[in-house]
Amino acid sequence: MGGRFFLFSLCFLCTWRRVLRKEGGTVAEHQVQVLTQKWHRFGVAFSHRNYRLFFAGQAISVIGTWVQRTALSWLVYRLTNSVLMLGLLDFAGQIPFLFLAPVAGVLVDRWNRYRIVVAAQVLSMLQAGILAYLVLTDTVQVWHVLLLTVFIGLVNAFEIPSRQSFVIEMVEDKAHLSNAIALNSAMFNSARIIGPSVAGVAIATLGEGLCFFLNALSYIAVIAGLLMMKVNPIPRKISRQRVWNDLMEGLRYVNRIRTIRAVLLLMVVLSIAGMPVMVLLPVIVRNAFEGGPQLLGFFMSTFGLGALIGTFFLASRRNTAGLQRLIPMACGLFGCGLMVFSLSRSLWLTFPVALMMGLGMVVQTASTNTFLQSVVDEDKRGRVISLYVTSFGGLSPIGSYLTGNAADVFGVSATLFTGGLVCLTGALFFLSRLPAWSQQPQEAMR
Repeated sequence: MGGRFFLFSLCFLCTWRRVLRKEGGTVAEHQVQVLTQKWHRFGVAFSHRNYRLFFAGQAISVIGTWVQRTALSWLVYRLTNSVLMLGLLDFAGQIPFLFLAPVAGVLVDRWNRYRIVVAAQVLSMLQAGILAYLVLTDTVQVWHVLLLTVFIGLVNAFEIPSRQSFVIEMVEDKAHLSNAIALNSAMFNSARIIGPSVAGVAIATLGEGLCFFLNALSYIAVIAGLLMMKVNPIPRKISRQRVWNDLMEGLRYVNRIRTIRAVLLLMVVLSIAGMPVMVLLPVIVRNAFEGGPQLLGFFMSTFGLGALIGTFFLASRRNTAGLQRLIPMACGLFGCGLMVFSLSRSLWLTFPVALMMGLGMVVQTASTNTFLQSVVDEDKRGRVISLYVTSFGGLSPIGSYLTGNAADVFGVSATLFTGGLVCLTGALFFLSRLPAWSQQPQEAMR
């Protein structure tokens, strides 16, 4: 009986092997081939040596940055025991974007972007080193921290537009630009999950000072990667006008091309009406769910996981086609999620919604970056990207301030629901106007 069963099983397997054979290869082999192609498409930007060097160094540096951010907040709260000072710390780091980033964009279009990025990494390492020295020698005061935070905000106002504009020079092939930007977002969101976890252990065992020292050391990796590159700058027209005239030229350029203007305005909507949910998250955790720091951490990780899924989705896309429609859809997804999030009192519902919001947020922001980099003229790239940085980062302190005041007057749930409704309305208006905007020849994807 056992022998018959063995023979029957062998015949069955042989028959199915013949059935599964498909055009000279088995289905399994075909699936492996498909997965290999998808994996290659997911990391196509890594085919460029300069981008590989940048990514490897930046991945280490960004983790160090998140370690420092976490340790810095803990240090300020330990020194002052004041929530207000934590808000002031965030304000001090973000407000330079609002005032300086547009001007920095003009200079980015004039200067060598590669050199700006290198110089910014050196200055950032210096800032972390000074912080480490002040804490390790026990001479640190709150005004030291605030001053150094403003300093790094000024550096970032130049570094971020320069780095974002420099991506096209690293990958060289514009068809791989979308993948490179998505991989950058994946790296950032992964570091946002890893960095605070490392910081929690490091603060408890080593103290804040050594956290800042570790961040200073992490910049060596990205600086080394940048110095190993062989960069061929893209030729572009260098303006000899006054900075103010160039700035106004960039604003007129954005205003003239309606799709560029629209995606930037939609970023403003997300920044002011949607993203302040992160500021109110501790209040929601405590009042709506009667939770504590552990639950807050779960929510933050869920947002980060959703963002990470969004970056993987973008990295697997073949090209930039369809981004004009994907951007408002992502904003609408975030808006719908925020409305449900504001009303939910069930953790089983709120966690999937938080995942959806993280996904929608990163798909909108990364897709907007990719779209702008794909259509903008090379000699105006820095100015347009600086406006993107301003709309995304520079306006967040204003959004947090407005949302905080509205929450005091109308309540947290009503404020967040209204913010989600504003995001959804903006997305629907964008989608309704998209066919008319896309008819303009100058707005076609270059």
